[in-house]
Amino acid sequence: MKKSKKELFQGCATAILTPFRDGEVDIPAFKRLIRCQLDGGVDAIVVAGTTGEAPTLDRDERALLFRVAVSEVSGQIPVIAGTGSNDTRHTVIFSKQAEEAGCDGVLAVVPYYNKGTEEGLYRHFAHLADEINIPVMVYNVPSRTGGSISVTTLKRLSEHENIVGIKEASGQINRSADIIAACGDSLPVFSGNDDMVVPLVSIGGRGVVSVISNLLPREMKQMCDLALSGDFAAAAKIQIELMPLINALFCEVNPVPVKMAATMMGLCRPTVRLPLTEASDATKERLRILLDERGLI
Repeated sequence: MKKSKKELFQGCATAILTPFRDGEVDIPAFKRLIRCQLDGGVDAIVVAGTTGEAPTLDRDERALLFRVAVSEVSGQIPVIAGTGSNDTRHTVIFSKQAEEAGCDGVLAVVPYYNKGTEEGLYRHFAHLADEINIPVMVYNVPSRTGGSISVTTLKRLSEHENIVGIKEASGQINRSADIIAACGDSLPVFSGNDDMVVPLVSIGGRGVVSVISNLLPREMKQMCDLALSGDFAAAAKIQIELMPLINALFCEVNPVPVKMAATMMGLCRPTVRLPLTEASDATKERLRILLDERGLI
């Protein structure tokens, strides 16, 4: 029997926000966000992912965020760097930056716009995994990339010793089940959707890369721990209680609502980079009501 790979984490990883101030990355606020996650007990953080507005970050800004996160976390939990792009060469460059900064692994999105063939997607991820010495997680998010990597290709990639998981954000539980059935322990599956964590863990998933944990790290950590321990009734109770806020965080494109919510909680400023714009008045009011109900503001 093939030996299972060592996982980067199990449980709750936070796709952490990138705060801005006066057009630049707000490092004091970024450190504050990280400390909030450490205090909340999350199992890992993902830096410069979708929630971190990676497409608007230049190379130097990414490198800075990676270094600051590694320094601030100081080995307490894994730091996973968002390094994906639609150019394999640039993905490798960003990933080597992450490795040099001391990150524990990378999360690389399925290439978008170019939309490679399945063979191209296989070669993209295999080449990346060959080029760096830290583990690679695949990130499948078809609503943003315009395509989905096939289970057959994921099965091939699962044979690579340096590809250690997938963030599956298709929103399709049957697809996640197919990946788990095909790949088993060779490719642990993590939810990319906060509203599907407990269902996914119930069929063999290993946790979540979460947006809402920017606001509620402790609750998301508890929900994941309960589900992973097999107490699905208690985990489901938390999942259901969080659904109104989860839904609100995706009523506009992520990370616009969650950054506004974090602002209301005093964690950062609401600034997002164009082409994103700040949350609408209706979204602000919806968030204000939900955060107030939870005693967060």
